Amino acid sequence: MVTIFTIGFAKKSLKDFAEILDRNRVSRIIDTRLRRDSQLSGFAKSRDLKYILEEILKIGYEIVPEFSPTEGLLKTYRKDKDWEKYAEGFGELIKDRKLERFKDKLAGDKAGVCLLCSEAEADKCHRRLLAEFFCRQLPKANIVHL
Repeated sequence: MVTIFTIGFAKKSLKDFAEILDRNRVSRIIDTRLRRDSQLSGFAKSRDLKYILEEILKIGYEIVPEFSPTEGLLKTYRKDKDWEKYAEGFGELIKDRKLERFKDKLAGDKAGVCLLCSEAEADKCHRRLLAEFFCRQLPKANIVHL
């Protein structure tokens, strides 16, 4: 069975973030953010996060730009807060980008891959949409939102 984890770093201290990953035996993080180096990222700026994960926690770190929303889609959602429209638009991106070609990236680690974004909760985050998409692609896969 493949477990697809998701996590957002917002509202988590570095200590809590690291302990959650360790407790769940996450072996690799896939960064799904469009903006990986904004001032709001704190410890999760891509360069710092890569160091923390790989050198200290011994967790792989990978950026897959195709997993990020477009600038336009994100900007529209931040303006109108219409989740259904955003989810539909992101679903179209999944199809257009042919993301099924990445399913092996999520199936390869027995300990589980974790999709990372900034949102504290997964309910209105594209990482949940990605996890659900890949869960449909992979037999016997399940999702755990951390």
